Amino acid sequence: MRIFALPEPRRTQRRSVLALAVAFLALGAQHAAAPAAHAAPPGTANVVARPASATVANATVAVRDSKLGKILVDGRGRTLYLFEADKGTSSTCYGKCTTVWPPLTIKGKPQAGSGASPALLGTTARTDHTTQVTYNGHPLYYFVTDAKPGDTTGQGLNSFGAKWYVLDPHGNKIDKG
Repeated sequence: MRIFALPEPRRTQRRSVLALAVAFLALGAQHAAAPAAHAAPPGTANVVARPASATVANATVAVRDSKLGKILVDGRGRTLYLFEADKGTSSTCYGKCTTVWPPLTIKGKPQAGSGASPALLGTTARTDHTTQVTYNGHPLYYFVTDAKPGDTTGQGLNSFGAKWYVLDPHGNKIDKG
């Protein structure tokens, strides 16, 4: 039995074609089932949230270097986001929104990791009876298609009625990328 590996350019081309096909399928599903203001980002319509959304006992928020500069991440290096539709420390992301943008929820008290300010860390009660971590008053979320630590694939996306941004070490949105 012979096994052949695709040359790197063909493998990249196959990934691009697959990503495009997923995006078209997602757009079709959005058009049929969701109003544009609350649509999931392309390629995420049928995505199931990874374990990133699991409630943890003690969440750590830290700072990591990225292509966008220094950004907030969790203890495993996964990028954290803010949602512009949130009202103060109250989350407005529930239901289908949380399958694409899982909140960072906690059972204990959040910890400040390297570069993060303990004074900016906090929590907020969610209507689903969980406790979400906040930073500088912003509830924190993951993006389901961030596959590895440091990915920022959700940066600047407009979904579920507003835009999503990574945060700097001061807890402000980074509006570039």
